[in-house]
Amino acid sequence: RRTGDLHSIRLPRRSNRKTATGLENLKKSRKMSLGYAEKLSYREDVGTVGMPEKFDSPKLLQGKIEELAVMVQKSKHLVVFTGAGISTSSGIPDFRGPKGVWTLQRAGKGVPDASLPFHRAAPTLTHMALVELERAGLLKFVISQNVDSLHLRSGFPREKLAELHGNSFKEVCPCCKTEYLRDFEIETIGLKDTPRRCADKNCGARLKDTVLDWEDALPPEEMNSAEEQCRTADLVLCLGTSLQITPACNMPLLSIKNGGKVAIVNLQATPKDKKASLVIHGLVDKVIAGVMCILSLRIPPYIRTDFIQLLLRHTVKKKCVRWTLRVTSVHGMRAPLSFLRSIEVSFPDRSDMKPVVLMEQPFSLQRETSMTSIFSMLLTLKFSDGCGCSSSSIECHVNFQIRRISNWRKLAGAIVKRCNLRNTIAIVHD
Repeated sequence: RRTGDLHSIRLPRRSNRKTATGLENLKKSRKMSLGYAEKLSYREDVGTVGMPEKFDSPKLLQGKIEELAVMVQKSKHLVVFTGAGISTSSGIPDFRGPKGVWTLQRAGKGVPDASLPFHRAAPTLTHMALVELERAGLLKFVISQNVDSLHLRSGFPREKLAELHGNSFKEVCPCCKTEYLRDFEIETIGLKDTPRRCADKNCGARLKDTVLDWEDALPPEEMNSAEEQCRTADLVLCLGTSLQITPACNMPLLSIKNGGKVAIVNLQATPKDKKASLVIHGLVDKVIAGVMCILSLRIPPYIRTDFIQLLLRHTVKKKCVRWTLRVTSVHGMRAPLSFLRSIEVSFPDRSDMKPVVLMEQPFSLQRETSMTSIFSMLLTLKFSDGCGCSSSSIECHVNFQIRRISNWRKLAGAIVKRCNLRNTIAIVHD
């Protein structure tokens, strides 16, 4: 048996799928953070919920934004502490707001509707502003209570990020500590085993999810680095957090003990407001946009890319070749491709080869052709509803006599970049 080439294709993030292995995950992910909340063990006391939102007057808000900009500019060691409020503009509901997950659940109204699946949520203006602040040397570290992975999706450096409550899209090997960031939501929470194993040949241990349940202790590595950064900080900026979940909520106060300051941007009052040097009641995106404008810093746009694998395997039978094309996730053959709805496979220069539309995952096509047959194969990738573009195409020329696929090239406005990796092509959409 002979095996063709394995190609990794880098594509824009899309969502939705129809697959036997991934359908259950899709149904869960459509509820976004609600799926995470529903997986948590039952807890009667989740703290104060449903508090009224406050909005500073436009004049007062502008004055506070200018004050915050000065504080950021003068700081020598800025640390940002984030909560659910920085992700609400991406479509992810918060937990304690007037329409928050726990607020509505306590009122017996069930969970709120989400505007899009969890895995399709994109980093907000605030997430991207933090990326630029770090690049400019002003921001030294981010401590997040969120599990939505938006800080990592934004491009913020992992080594400068502590995720106190875990990440719904990350698995970790308990033996060698290797982290695996996925483009789909992990099936479990509570530090449980997942269906996948460590890719290290010398390890192979069963991976575990990283999201904490109520009774789970904060991960020591994340907690220790977060506490150290807060002690070092001369300014801890709290964004979109009610500062109620212990022990995380007490970390920003470590800065005050060492002569630092705390600033809070949140629509609701918090238990730490009296100890803060500045409290701003306003939309986080609006406040941060104002700060960035005063600092003359540009907020970078978010461009999301994902990877797929194209695998062509074939066997020779007399003068014929029986071949199989598979389009899979780089995270494993059974991992869902959440951004693809279907794939149309056609053969532009061969009228005798019928086109086919692959509707179910894992996407696979089997054909039998002559050993001497040379043909072009056009793959049209159909993305899910609500995406910036509906489809993109990739063309390849197949010649089994030279035993490899050749001439992958750009189509449909894609920009092709050849990477250092063997047989790898990156396709990035504007």
